[in-house]
Amino acid sequence: MTEQEIKDILQQQNHFFSSGKTIQAEFRLKQLESLKEAMIRHEADLAAALKADLGKSRMESYMCEIGLTLSELTWMQKHLRSLMRSKRVSTPVAQFAAKSFRSPSPYGTVLIMSPWNYPVLLTLEPLIDALAAGNTAVVKPSAYAPATSRVMQEIIEECFSEEYVAVVTGGRAENQALLNQRFDKIFFTGGKTVGREVLRHAAEYLTPVTLELGGKSPCIVDSTAKIPLAARRIVFGKYLNCGQTCVAPDYILCDKRIRDELITAILAEIEKQFGKEPLKNPNYGKIINEKHFERILGLINGEKLVYGGQSEPESLRIAPTVLNNITWDDAVMGEEIFGPLLPILTFDTLNEALDTVESHPHPLALYFFSEDKAAQKKVLDTCRFGGGCINDTIIHLATSDMPFGGVGESGMGSYHGKLSFDTFSHRKSVVKKSTWMDLPVRYAPYTALQEKLLRLFLR
Repeated sequence: MTEQEIKDILQQQNHFFSSGKTIQAEFRLKQLESLKEAMIRHEADLAAALKADLGKSRMESYMCEIGLTLSELTWMQKHLRSLMRSKRVSTPVAQFAAKSFRSPSPYGTVLIMSPWNYPVLLTLEPLIDALAAGNTAVVKPSAYAPATSRVMQEIIEECFSEEYVAVVTGGRAENQALLNQRFDKIFFTGGKTVGREVLRHAAEYLTPVTLELGGKSPCIVDSTAKIPLAARRIVFGKYLNCGQTCVAPDYILCDKRIRDELITAILAEIEKQFGKEPLKNPNYGKIINEKHFERILGLINGEKLVYGGQSEPESLRIAPTVLNNITWDDAVMGEEIFGPLLPILTFDTLNEALDTVESHPHPLALYFFSEDKAAQKKVLDTCRFGGGCINDTIIHLATSDMPFGGVGESGMGSYHGKLSFDTFSHRKSVVKKSTWMDLPVRYAPYTALQEKLLRLFLR
């Protein structure tokens, strides 16, 4: 798509938004229901596309993408009228007689740029939230998940006119053309490098931005943890989607006294969940493309390999892999892995572990396995991170009642449920003043009595 075509779409959407059609709750609810019905109609198509792009099983596709998207949609339908209401706030006595309220207002035309690793969830969920808030939207799915992008485009075009919701496909040229335009809000999910480019372009027009990024999310395990259960939950969170999850445990930081026990339990869980030959398991996913496949293989240090490391170039699959005796000097610790490699580091004291975490950029997620409540509180009080779990992994993002987002280099802003509606809305602050009286205290010329009254009201 050319830049001129993108400009034309944006002009159409600005005109449509200005018509006021998106303001009414009935209109928004109708559009959400249309999208829900289309998703249900195309569920099999979405599952097949996710299998083609990422090797996801039908169960994983529904659990982590289709089902979660439908859940957010249902939540938004249920709560939309309440979210749209103006909220009364108190009015100072000095402003008598008046009423004060805050009223949610859509930004206008928003740009949603989504990644390839959860292409359905991370494209359609922010779209749902943007439409619920009354915006029009331009959606740019990742070119790395072409099969899923095609199905989503079909769904969107079945439901909406281009002047309301438009899909722009393509690669870097289209991304650049989109970022050159003046949107009213940008919502980006992806890596830090592109995130910085998005922020740089948004700054030109002072466009509000939400950035959902990533980072090296630690998984801390202390000596009181229930090791078999911890291993089970770590293996689930780490190797889901073949490790291509922005909140996957990037590395383990464990008490050195329980390291060997934990490794043994992790290896047992890998074989339990994926079989002794994971590359033959049809439900085990694949790496998105050859570039990332080669990058991940390049992070494996054979001398520190404990388990796994096998690969199939023809299917872009890498077996669940565990690395031991890792230090921060190893290549695998120099970047977000985004693949099925699990490095294991150790600590002597919890304070040492917390110092390690805090000495690096704030992660998108943090996980802590411990039965010690005081230690749990210490971790939560000390570490800065987007979100996380105590005694589990990744499930914190699977609820509409909790915001999801990063902090520092792992992101800017948050969404899910009410926070999503707020993310795509501007809150207008309005004072409605009565006309039946007018207190003279604020008007010049000022007198000593006026100052006395003013000081009485404002203190």
